[in-house]
Amino acid sequence: MAQLTVKQYDALEGAIRDRSRVSIFRRGTEYMVIPERLVLRGRREAIEARHPTTGQLLILWVDEADTIDVVR
Repeated sequence: MAQLTVKQYDALEGAIRDRSRVSIFRRGTEYMVIPERLVLRGRREAIEARHPTTGQLLILWVDEADTIDVVR
């Protein structure tokens, strides 16, 4: 996934605001996380998120994600 569509950005921003879970598939692994911020690091976009059970901070790169879906 090279970049998100406008609709996907809106959904991701809503998930950050509402503290909703997001499902991110990357290289065959699903990450179910609670996003905290969407940031630029260098020239790449990253989602700073926390694991909902352990609270561990995860940095997930948008350009490495196969799919990003907000869980309703």
